[in-house]
Amino acid sequence: MNLQQFKRPEILLMLMAAAVPLSFSVWMTLLDNFAIERVHFTGREIGILQSLREIPGFMAFAVVFVLLIVKEQALAYLSLLLLGIGTFITGWFPSVLGLYATTVLMSIGFHYYETMQTSLSLQWLGKKEAPHVLGKIIAVGSFTSLIIYGLLALATRVWEVEYSTIYMAGGGATISIALFCWWVFPHYPEKVAQHKKIILRKRYWLYYALVFMSGARRQIFIVFAGFLMVEKFGYSVGQISTLFLINAGLNMFLAPKIGRLIGFIGERHALVFEYLGLICIFSAYAFVSDHRYAAGLYVLDHLFFAMAIAIKTYFQKIADPKDISSTAAVGFTINHIAAVVLPAVLGLIWIQSHSLVFLIGAGMALISLLLALIIPRHPEPGREVVFKALDSPVKV
Repeated sequence: MNLQQFKRPEILLMLMAAAVPLSFSVWMTLLDNFAIERVHFTGREIGILQSLREIPGFMAFAVVFVLLIVKEQALAYLSLLLLGIGTFITGWFPSVLGLYATTVLMSIGFHYYETMQTSLSLQWLGKKEAPHVLGKIIAVGSFTSLIIYGLLALATRVWEVEYSTIYMAGGGATISIALFCWWVFPHYPEKVAQHKKIILRKRYWLYYALVFMSGARRQIFIVFAGFLMVEKFGYSVGQISTLFLINAGLNMFLAPKIGRLIGFIGERHALVFEYLGLICIFSAYAFVSDHRYAAGLYVLDHLFFAMAIAIKTYFQKIADPKDISSTAAVGFTINHIAAVVLPAVLGLIWIQSHSLVFLIGAGMALISLLLALIIPRHPEPGREVVFKALDSPVKV
């Protein structure tokens, strides 16, 4: 591959996808143990922290206004830098307020990058190739995570490296890749000029509902599944890293195949399968008492994450190309509405009943299943749901 072949948009997307887990996987893997061992968190504090972490995602709609002065590609680079810096300094502040502050900084970078990644991917990739390439992008991130989890297992079990050193290594690697991409890759012009204002369309209502439920449901896994492994079953950093290692290995292999499968069977069938599986998994979480079965559920739960490609490609098929950037930002805000409130609320419920938290998650998966059944077999503009929807833009 010569230099010009290397400088393709899909290569840039994959490099940036590799940069994210260098920080975020380190942050996520160490979080529960760092919070419990160094900062002495309980369910209450971890719930508050996760709610704070989601506030930048809730504010993702503000990306539309930032784009008035910064190009999407440049904002993606800046977001990666913030993600790296926030992770780099996390270990320097082992206090409740310190962890809250570094989490918010890291989260601004993470969520704004994810918004830009969604927008740029749907603009740069064709509709036929998008599911498979998005699967490959997930696989690249999983491959990077695989390496990170392996190194984390060695760092914590064998080398006994300090938390602060690990955070600095992960954050520094993300910063380095962001700067490399900024210096090496050219600016890719927009194929279609994007709206620079917030646009809500009634005909996108099902997409909004799906991303809302996805954000609410995802909090159960991100916040409480890992916390369950540490608090109830006493998993160490090394054991959590091993679980993440398994998840990353399976995702690296399966995500491109899942993307190709979604392109073959369609978004409706893919999402129905995902939500049926999640109903079963969350219900099992509620009553699991053996750490081996809990670990199995944790791995199965993570495998369903790649199915979220179907929500993105569903939107790509029904969207006006000019709406992609604005709607990606709005979608992230909607995705995080429940995420800002739920962790703190469920953290209080967690103190009384672990099981009830996961049964609530099963109920959310059931609602998502009912929504997925409304998706047409072949969605397109004018056929967003199985019955006719209105199309009336609301501009802000």
